[in-house]
Amino acid sequence: MTLTGPVIVALMVLAGAILGAQTYAPYGAESAFSIAIGSASIVAMSLALVLAARPRLVEPFFGGLDRMYVVHKWLGIAALVFMVLHDQFEPDIEDFVRETSLGELAEDVGEFAFYGFIGLIAVSWLKRIPFTRLELPWPLWRFSHRFMGLLFAVAAFHQLAIDKPAGLDGTLGLYLDAFSVAGLVAWLFTQFVTPALRPRGYALESIDHHGTTTEITLRPEGRMMRWRPGQFAFVAVPDAGLAEAHPFTIASAPSADGTVRFAIKALGDWTGRLSTQLSPGQGVRIEGPYGRFLFRKRVRKQVWLAGGIGITPFLAWAEALTEANAPEIALVWVVTTRGEAFAAERLAALAARHPRLSVQVVVSATDGRLTADRLTRLVPFPISEAELFFCGPGGLRDTIVAGLKAMNQSPRRVHSEAFEFR
Repeated sequence: MTLTGPVIVALMVLAGAILGAQTYAPYGAESAFSIAIGSASIVAMSLALVLAARPRLVEPFFGGLDRMYVVHKWLGIAALVFMVLHDQFEPDIEDFVRETSLGELAEDVGEFAFYGFIGLIAVSWLKRIPFTRLELPWPLWRFSHRFMGLLFAVAAFHQLAIDKPAGLDGTLGLYLDAFSVAGLVAWLFTQFVTPALRPRGYALESIDHHGTTTEITLRPEGRMMRWRPGQFAFVAVPDAGLAEAHPFTIASAPSADGTVRFAIKALGDWTGRLSTQLSPGQGVRIEGPYGRFLFRKRVRKQVWLAGGIGITPFLAWAEALTEANAPEIALVWVVTTRGEAFAAERLAALAARHPRLSVQVVVSATDGRLTADRLTRLVPFPISEAELFFCGPGGLRDTIVAGLKAMNQSPRRVHSEAFEFR
């Protein structure tokens, strides 16, 4: 993750807390602390909504949208913690304010927003129901995000209309008002502008089924999407009852006609229905591209390690290889069964065209689990002289990286893409 974005975000939240503490310092330490963390909560919630709008210009500061969503998640958690503390340490300023009916209303709605945020952030934070194997349904998880903007509007009204001491320095108010407006505009943009403005129209050209993986090829109808190998896009198929956009890595290199291919594994309700509800000619809506998991031709020795459906960015990378930019590359693809290796023949053909690309498929069911020691034997050069690029389940990455470190074979750098958004 690039640290520039997270540092800027942290400084903005910290600035809100410092302004709150300085502004209310004359009214006692407890009041200053309460307003400080309340202000930090407003800023954190606003920034979470701004990042949820997927601003393209901001993405490079975080190292990709996947990393940006990680910061978005922790901003929501921080906002909840700050809000709980703010509720516990109520500012003692009754003797310095003239109470108004509007201020009393702001205080009441602040309580409503507080309990509402606790519920929604808890839902959006948890992926699985504690102590069970049950996952929270994707629609419920998405609903928690869509409703968040309304509660933020209530919280913004609370900070704007709550009764304040006379003669208070207005800098804090201006700072929080600016973030309140930014958060609300971002939420409105996400809900009402993005669905109509950003997606591009495509038509489903072909469908190929490979066990639990479905490959779809799409042709543009109108504006073509331009992407770089390794990026991903959000896909929706309204005509098939799959109107909720989901992110998938593009599994093909850019082509002159704009054709794009995705390989989608059935991992949930949406992806499970995909294979049975699609038919050629259907309209598909794509939003993107996003992501910074890109091929780096200047790295002369590379290990590409894929787990399961994590092969998709490497398919695009391999298709985009040319003799002019091909470093020495060892691709190792870990699958559970041979049937999951849907692109094995395609990769073998690519390796035959590029002598500096080697491809190994490890089938766990018959070959056993991949270990760091085995990986060093599959790669035709010392891993310590290479950079490791990984896409797949985090547990596989952590196990391999730890094993390589124990063998004094740590790669020069490890690059990976966040595999999940929630």
